[in-house]
Amino acid sequence: MSDTSPSHFAHPGQFSRRISIAYGVVAAALFSASSSAPTPVYHLYQETLGLTPVMLMTIFSVYAFTLLAALLTIGSLSDYVGRKPVIFGALGLNLIAMALFAEAASAGMLVLARAIQGLAAGAAMTTMGAAILDFDRARGPVINSLTAFIGLTAGSLVSGVLVTYAPLPTQLVYVVLLAATLLLIVLLRWLPESTEGKKGAWASLKPHIAVPAQTRKALLRITPVNIAGWALGGFYFSLMPSLIRVATGITAPVFGGVIVAILTLTATFTALVLKSRPGTQVLTIGTLSLISGVAVTLAGVYLHLVPLMLLGAVVTGVGFGSCYSGALRIVLPLAHPDERAGLLSTFFIQSYLAFSLPTIAVGLIAPSIGLSNAAYLYGGIVILLAAISLAATRAPRREPSAA
Repeated sequence: MSDTSPSHFAHPGQFSRRISIAYGVVAAALFSASSSAPTPVYHLYQETLGLTPVMLMTIFSVYAFTLLAALLTIGSLSDYVGRKPVIFGALGLNLIAMALFAEAASAGMLVLARAIQGLAAGAAMTTMGAAILDFDRARGPVINSLTAFIGLTAGSLVSGVLVTYAPLPTQLVYVVLLAATLLLIVLLRWLPESTEGKKGAWASLKPHIAVPAQTRKALLRITPVNIAGWALGGFYFSLMPSLIRVATGITAPVFGGVIVAILTLTATFTALVLKSRPGTQVLTIGTLSLISGVAVTLAGVYLHLVPLMLLGAVVTGVGFGSCYSGALRIVLPLAHPDERAGLLSTFFIQSYLAFSLPTIAVGLIAPSIGLSNAAYLYGGIVILLAAISLAATRAPRREPSAA
């Protein structure tokens, strides 16, 4: 076990524990912000590069697949070689991805940039989370639960503003993120190494999925709503800006960024407010909110009413944040301490597959039936999955106390 006593970090010329935590929060949020930044730019890519919906979905989804590949292989590498080398590698990959985005002149360059970005995020997701826990075991779990949503909110909102009101709409946001990444690479020199490492680095690269036997029933119960929540998140981050244009006629990219920011900001606030509630109760609140939010959003699309779409994003955000938090709280306590990392990786794999595959399907059928009709079908499936999960979680069972 790594030494995480205060003296372990008190090296002359290095960051204090508090500054180290701040570095971890900013770095983790940067990777999330980088992943959501392209959302308000997608429709510009369609116009300037002539991208089809299928190609747009490919660009969007390749991120999730390379992220999953990274989680399966290098997700635990920092336990063996140390946090800083993996952080450095992830930041370097993100730097390359931002440079490719800024210079992208073809669909191929966008796919390559998104693929590299996914590898960077996959490497950083577990490493930054572990580093934050190393520096603060007590508050680390809460901090980790918030950084992703904060980054997603900032990335989509800032990107939307820059795309709408600043020059170089398909480049400036990536230049800003590139500069932030470069600054973090420079500052990494003063970040203390928080783990001593151990042997077995090569063996840790072997892909594996772990679902402990005692967690399978609970994981099966929460799977429908987990898929529903992440599938809805994928739709918001890829197609919602285009749907807004179709349904309301609003073409300003900032509005698409605002909708996504409302979703993620509400999810952040909800997860924080409900952190002390029982997992089953939180999941029930989330499932009901998810169903209601989708219904309100689709009503806004049908009636072409912006206020309804905004309200739908708020209610859906409550559902997204609650379902994510509640599902983890139900499943993770069932795993033994040495099984939780593997179970969490499996949970993320399921989540990111749901984040990408359904969105690709919508991209395939939208040209034939129209984006609005595809959204109605998509929303109906999300509501059905959430209803199935609601019935399953309300069935009689024994649930352990939240860990």
